[in-house]
Amino acid sequence: MILNCIAVDDEPLALGLVCAFIEQTPFLKLTGRYSSAVEALVGLQDQKVDLIFLDIQMPNLNGIELARVLDSRGANKPRIIFTTAYNQFALEGYKVDALDYLLKPFNYEEFLHAANKALSYAELLQRSANPAPAVAAQEESRIEDDYLFLKIEYQLVRIALKDILYIEGLKDYVKIYLQSAEKPLLSLTSLKALEEKLPAKRFMRVHRSFIVSLDKINSITRNALQIGKINITVGDQYKEAFGVFLSKWV
Repeated sequence: MILNCIAVDDEPLALGLVCAFIEQTPFLKLTGRYSSAVEALVGLQDQKVDLIFLDIQMPNLNGIELARVLDSRGANKPRIIFTTAYNQFALEGYKVDALDYLLKPFNYEEFLHAANKALSYAELLQRSANPAPAVAAQEESRIEDDYLFLKIEYQLVRIALKDILYIEGLKDYVKIYLQSAEKPLLSLTSLKALEEKLPAKRFMRVHRSFIVSLDKINSITRNALQIGKINITVGDQYKEAFGVFLSKWV
């Protein structure tokens, strides 16, 4: 697979370095180089680009603002790897769904590591969109019944559904608590979006802030449940559905 790339940076030396790195990477093809985000935005109207190596601090339109504009394209948007000298933008980069965040000065090894993330992501999307006919139904079942992918710290992480204890929603983020890890995983998504991905036969939303794995429940009452050492109260709007589940225990 070859990824069409552009580089955007208002510093000529930095732009030249990124372009040189792209040209020496076999699976990357440099299709444009721009000294401003405005120029890049115009150039993107005339070509299909898979990946953008994008500086953040630029005049008129900065890299974060360009990423927000491109985000409106939905699934057809190019992916972004930020290249910047300022680490304070890492959270903003995460919010606009960047694949990685390269902090200047970076070497080719660091660049290649980020580029390989982009390649793996593109290959994953291609497999998901075009599964082999003989295994398409099986693969769909595996995605629903065995695992899901979530973006965790600039990479897609495969999470086994059987490993999930419960999920806590925190405004723009969710915390995924696992049997196999002491600390929860943090992902920039909503609890509602995650609820739609999880199989209803194995997971239930019991509170505006909690989804639980039904087979991990240790004890249960009419208004609460326990998973491990945590007690989770059942919210009023979820009590009817929870009551149906509770009837199976009695």
